[in-house]
Amino acid sequence: MVVLGWSVLALVFLDELLAMAAFGVWGWQASPRWLLVWLLPLLAMAAWFFFASPKAAYGGPVVRPVVKVLVFGLASAALWAAGRPGWAVGLLIFSVVVNGLALLPGVRALTAES
Repeated sequence: MVVLGWSVLALVFLDELLAMAAFGVWGWQASPRWLLVWLLPLLAMAAWFFFASPKAAYGGPVVRPVVKVLVFGLASAALWAAGRPGWAVGLLIFSVVVNGLALLPGVRALTAES
C-alpha cells in the first residue's frame, strides 16, 4: 500500500503542476500575454499555498476542498477557453480521479506522517 500511496501522491503533484501550466496556456492566449502567462500561474500557486496545500495556513475542512475544486475547475476552464477542450476534459477527469484516490485512508496516512 505504501508504494501505491506514494504513487498517488506523485500523481497529485503532477496534477497540480498541470493545473498551473493550464493557467499559463490560457495566459499565452490572452492579452497582455507577457503579464498573464506568468501572473495567472503565480496567483493559482499562492491560492494553493495559502488555502489548499496539506500544511496551508488558512486551509481547513471546508476551505481546502473548495479551493481545490476552484483551482482545478478554473484550470480546466482555462484550457477550454484556450481552444483545448479535449485537454480540459482530460485534466478535469484526471484531477477528480487522482484527488479521489488521495482521500483513501492509506494515502492520507502518508501525508500525516510527513
